[in-house]
Amino acid sequence: MAEMDASPFSLISLEDELTCSICLSPFDCPVTIPCGHNFCQDCLLATWKDSYSCPQCRTHFATKPELKKNTVLSTVVETFNLRTSKSQASLIAEESNAEKEDVIRCDTCMEAEASQTCLTCMASFCEEHLRPHRENPTYRLHQLSQPLGDLSERICPDHHKLMELFCSQHSRPICSLCLQQVHKGCSFISPEEQRNLKESELRSNLDLLDGKITKFENVVLEIGIMQDKLKDSATNRKKALAADYQQMRDMLARDEHEALNAVDRELESGQTKLKGVVKKLTENVGSMSKAREEIHSLLSQSHTLAFLQASSDFKATKFKDPSAPRITQDPKVTATQASSALLKEYLTEILKQPVEARLLKLKPELNTDIVASDAVPGSAPASSGSTGSQPESEVTKPPKQKRQPRSHSPGRPPVNPLFQPVRMPTYMEHSGWNPHQHPPGYFMGPQFMGPRPRPQWAGPGPQGPGPQPKSGPKKKNQKQKPPQATEANMGKRNQSMEDLLAFDGKDKPKGCTPAAESKETPETTDIPPNITSAEKRTELLKYGTVLTLDPKTAHKRIELSEGFTKASVSDEHTNYPDCPERFSVCSQVLASKGFLRGRHYWEVRLSSNNFIGVGLAYSSIDRKGPTSRLGRNAQSWCVEWFNVKLSAWYNSSETVLLNPNPKRIGVLLDCEEGTATFYNVADRAYPFHSFVFPFAEAVYPAFWIFSSGSSASLCKLQA
Repeated sequence: MAEMDASPFSLISLEDELTCSICLSPFDCPVTIPCGHNFCQDCLLATWKDSYSCPQCRTHFATKPELKKNTVLSTVVETFNLRTSKSQASLIAEESNAEKEDVIRCDTCMEAEASQTCLTCMASFCEEHLRPHRENPTYRLHQLSQPLGDLSERICPDHHKLMELFCSQHSRPICSLCLQQVHKGCSFISPEEQRNLKESELRSNLDLLDGKITKFENVVLEIGIMQDKLKDSATNRKKALAADYQQMRDMLARDEHEALNAVDRELESGQTKLKGVVKKLTENVGSMSKAREEIHSLLSQSHTLAFLQASSDFKATKFKDPSAPRITQDPKVTATQASSALLKEYLTEILKQPVEARLLKLKPELNTDIVASDAVPGSAPASSGSTGSQPESEVTKPPKQKRQPRSHSPGRPPVNPLFQPVRMPTYMEHSGWNPHQHPPGYFMGPQFMGPRPRPQWAGPGPQGPGPQPKSGPKKKNQKQKPPQATEANMGKRNQSMEDLLAFDGKDKPKGCTPAAESKETPETTDIPPNITSAEKRTELLKYGTVLTLDPKTAHKRIELSEGFTKASVSDEHTNYPDCPERFSVCSQVLASKGFLRGRHYWEVRLSSNNFIGVGLAYSSIDRKGPTSRLGRNAQSWCVEWFNVKLSAWYNSSETVLLNPNPKRIGVLLDCEEGTATFYNVADRAYPFHSFVFPFAEAVYPAFWIFSSGSSASLCKLQA
């Protein structure tokens, strides 16, 4: 401990070894696992969910290892933190002492503060000892200047004379003997003239900096105005949303009130009918009781003639056999009950979906019209009066989805473009209720909200076959493609900030207008229109580019080989020179080429799909701090495999994706559209994720490799 106290910086070189490789911070309660690696206890337990393996060397453990605190390592970390804080305090004290030592003293008395320095005597004097230079004519040729601290810097180290000249060719001060020997023939000027030139250059740079600062301040003011507009826009949008949801609540409340009143009216009508039947039956019972008494009276009659005369006038058959009345349920009440159940199921299904997918479920014609217009590049959206085959009803025959559509980030979860019909509740299927026999004015399909005209059914049933298309006959083997969730469906691009700020709560948001009402012709590009399905590699190889990895950015754990096209990681550090571009915390590397315009495509071969990431980054990404990891800041985007989970990361926001476990990754960067699409390259290219973002500067391909032995190689693009 004495040696450590004597050398406060003895542990500074161990900073990397005392840092947890998961949280990138000094160890907090360090524990050691059987393979020998150390981690923070909380960080390690967070990675152990379903299996138990080392995040660094990927050693698998059959059972959960018993974790015990590494007391020795914990003591070293505490000592390191203490020495670091003390070193910072000592640096502050040294700076204050240096400021005190800046005062220049008189070289004669060594006490008073120097007033001027004589460049001939090469000494500084106070006012008292400067009198000979001011009063004695012998010193009139001595050159006086402001007090100078270290006069030895003005003495030529070779000739021990005052350096009075400045060599323009070698950019250094020289003495008169230097001009005659080493710098003979060089152009020279006086130090004052060189200072004037340097000051002029610095003033011009200062003017440029003032202009740039003014521009930056203006941009900051514009951003402040945009923030105010954004707040106002958010307030208006909240008011509009609150009004819409309140209207929906009011409509549901009115519909509920009408449904409950219909049930009450049905109950009242049934009770009135039953009361009338009970009254009539009671009257019949009274009449029969009276007839029974008369019969008993006749049977007790002893005179035969009187008995025969009375019995001949009585007929017992006038009383018919009684029966309970049949009460039928009001068809309107039955339809109301069924519609409320369907509405509940439909709303439940809708609210389970992401917000972007609800548009396609609420109004499927948005998707089908846009897909039809995108089928032929450059074709205009289908209008309401255009001819063509009409897609089969989703209620009777929902289309099949071949594969999961790609997801979008940031802020855009996977979109399910297919309209799923709402299944009739089980109790309605067994009750014999027919949806085609509900009262007119009530639409029992999945898009009802109160009374609506009955639609024309497209499928077979009591309503007959659906309407036939007005265009020419279809081909026999022609199959209709299911609607796909493309970028065109949701709009060519996300709404710009100007569109967002212009929203005042009254206009409809862009991207919600059906394609049938759109009058604009969609833009055509060279990229295949149906980008959510598998694409041919030949279409992507048109934009192929040759990349190499930049050794100036590689972390010291990353080793570059095969002509700077392969990056592999190991526990041993490579002897790279220190430079500001190098990643010092995260084991990452950037490509040597960045892109700001055009379309570019490259492919990467992964040795394993575990603890590895492929993405993009600005050159301004942090290289030193823990936020330098790809996707954990606003200057980078990446798809990352962590254990068995595949995620898309941007600005510390994670989107979990389906893991296709690819061995070859393709990346298509479209700088004009502001998109980056990642493909699983096999026999064809299968897109599994896309980023949509505006470019502020050039973006560079970036790679993160963590586990020892893993590697990522840039592929040679061949058809």
